[in-house]
Amino acid sequence: MIGRLRGQLLEKDAPHLLVEVQGVGYELDAPMSTVIELPATGSEVTLHTHLVVREDAQNLYGFLSLTERNLFRSLIRISGVGPKMALALLSGMSAEDLIRCVENQDAALLTRLPGIGKKTAERLVIELRDRVRELPARTAAPSGGLQPDNGDARTDAISGLVALGYKPAEASQLLRNLPDNGLASDELIRQALQKSVRR
Repeated sequence: MIGRLRGQLLEKDAPHLLVEVQGVGYELDAPMSTVIELPATGSEVTLHTHLVVREDAQNLYGFLSLTERNLFRSLIRISGVGPKMALALLSGMSAEDLIRCVENQDAALLTRLPGIGKKTAERLVIELRDRVRELPARTAAPSGGLQPDNGDARTDAISGLVALGYKPAEASQLLRNLPDNGLASDELIRQALQKSVRR
């Protein structure tokens, strides 16, 4: 099991990351809460990781805090919730907001996230209720200046939202009214997800 990586952040194309550790490049997927707080490419990062092994793939997921990783692990233990849905949940709201949502039994708020129906939201609230009390406090994430991505940031943002479970038309709709003032794709995704939860 790979539990932690420390190395140079080579690529940041939400939700995908590439981190080089002693000459080996590790491809990871990460929630937007992690991607937004990462420093600029070329910087050193430390990520808590979770490896999912399946017959046809081995997927590595990265998180800046232990709380996020442990919450991710709790989510994928729930029937019907896979890694992709768990990433979408942690991208649509912060770990703290998700924990608060569970503690307040606010299943309705969860249904605003992509791929989360009423029954799934209710099951999440019930099954996570005891587990969230055992999670360690979130650690402070390193900060760093985000640099605009190369290429069309809106196109990259749509791709990122689709990777998180939105349909292309839904992704375009979420981005439609956001200000176009040179924001990087990861910031556009963050604002689109916040807009999705507020609707």
